[in-house]
Amino acid sequence: MRTVLITGANRGLGLETAKQLLEKGFFVYLGMRDTSKAEKLVNELSSISKEFKLLELDILKNSQIRDALSEIRNAGHSLDILINNAGVFIESTGPNDQTTSSILKVDSAIVLKTIETNTIGALKMIQFFVPFMLEHGGGRIINVSSGMGQLEHMKGHWPGYRMSKTGMNVLTKVLDEEMHEKNIIVNSVCPGWVRTDMGGENALLSISEGVDSIVWLSTISNSPRGKFIQNRKVIEW
Repeated sequence: MRTVLITGANRGLGLETAKQLLEKGFFVYLGMRDTSKAEKLVNELSSISKEFKLLELDILKNSQIRDALSEIRNAGHSLDILINNAGVFIESTGPNDQTTSSILKVDSAIVLKTIETNTIGALKMIQFFVPFMLEHGGGRIINVSSGMGQLEHMKGHWPGYRMSKTGMNVLTKVLDEEMHEKNIIVNSVCPGWVRTDMGGENALLSISEGVDSIVWLSTISNSPRGKFIQNRKVIEW
């Protein structure tokens, strides 16, 4: 049975990815900052499969990342796939609200917090879990990025979020180069504009549509590597 760890898995894209991979026979570790109020979530997932475990996991806390790794190791599992999904969008109330998100007005402390969570959190997960993957012969890393971090078509507003997702793409490229001779496959994914709490109700895609490329990269036998993927196709950085 293949094993996957998804960060930010209590809602939105992370939760939908968990559901779809449970349906495909994965053992799913769901990382989330608070597991104490997850009874409804457990019941919902249990209707699909019993092969899952909730992990209390703040991706900025080394101790919690270390504990999550220990729990997976002690359960006798390897880790086939790490999905770095956890992230924040805190420069405004949503992608249609530009009132405070101009690069001339945005609070630099919010920019720093955004980069810390969205980029440094993913870096921490990579640093802890890639060596563990290598112990077991390799694995896959899927970094949930965004078209808002795409340099080729970069626009204004939300500089912190944009920089954080460009930074995540840098993680993908650097890790791919360093793992070129090893069996670690890493890609970035743009889910598109999805109807989640972050994307808002006016977004173009359903949550199920948004996770399609994530699930595809988790299951395809001959995966691309070191690429930026949207709608199962390679896009420009």
